[in-house]
Amino acid sequence: MNYFTDFFNSLALIRVTDIIDIAIISFVVYKLFSLLRNTRAEQVLYGLIIVLIFASVADILNLNTVSWVMNQFLTVALVFIIVVFQPELRSALERIGRGRSIFTGERALKNEKSIDELSRAMTSLSRQKIGALVVLEREVGLNDIVESGTTLDADVSSELLINIFIPNTPLHDGAVIINNEKIIAAACYLPLSNSNLISKELGTRHRAAVGISERSDAIVIVVSEETGNISIVESGRIDRYFDEDSFKQRLKKDLVFVREETVDDEKKEDDDE
Repeated sequence: MNYFTDFFNSLALIRVTDIIDIAIISFVVYKLFSLLRNTRAEQVLYGLIIVLIFASVADILNLNTVSWVMNQFLTVALVFIIVVFQPELRSALERIGRGRSIFTGERALKNEKSIDELSRAMTSLSRQKIGALVVLEREVGLNDIVESGTTLDADVSSELLINIFIPNTPLHDGAVIINNEKIIAAACYLPLSNSNLISKELGTRHRAAVGISERSDAIVIVVSEETGNISIVESGRIDRYFDEDSFKQRLKKDLVFVREETVDDEKKEDDDE
C-alpha cells in the first residue's frame, strides 16, 4: 500500500515542464538513432549507451575507481567519435539542416519534354547495356560535385546523354548532373556510401548513387552495365527494374512540380485578359 501511495505522490509532483523536458529528450534521441541508422556510427552509439549505463551503475554502487575510469573513457571517446565518424556526423547535420521542404522536386526537371528526353536516353542505354549515372539536383546544391567534373551547361537531350555515356569517350566515366532543365556537368565524382545494406551484386555506380542521395535530396538514376537494369535512388533507397513507362511515371510524379503561387498568378493573368 505504501508503495502505491509513494507512486501516486510522485506523480502528483510531476509538472508540465517535466513532461515537455522528457518529450524533447525522447525526440532528440529518436532522431539521433534515425539519422545514424544503417551507418558505422550506429553500433558505436549502442556501445556508448552501454558504457553510460555501466558508469551510472558504478556511481550508484559507489565504485569510485570504476566510475573515474568510465568518466575518463567517455571524455576520450567523445573526441574519438567526432574524429573517426566525421563523415556520418556531417551527413546527419546536413539532413537536419535541409529538413523536408514542401517544394522538393522543383529544380531539376519541370516539364515533361525533358523527362521524355531523359527517359529515351536511359532506355536506349539500358537496351545496349551501357552503364550510366545521372544526378537530378533539387533543393540541396551540388556545386562541389559539379566542380569535380566538366562543365557543359547544355539542354537536356537524349542524343547528348547517350553520347556522354558511350564507352571510351572522354566524359563517360562519372556522373552527369542535371539542374533546372540543363545538363550542368559530366564526368563528376560522387562520394561512395558506407552502408552495409547495399546488395553485394551492385557495383560502384549504385554505391555512388546511394552516397550522393544520403548527402542530398537528389534523385539519382543508374543504368547497370552488367544487366542493363534501370534503378532510381532517393534518400539512400534503391528502387530497381524500371521499364520505360514506369520510369517515366516515377519521374513525373517526383519532378514535375508547379508552385501554387505560379498557378494563382496564371489564373489572375487569365482573369485580367
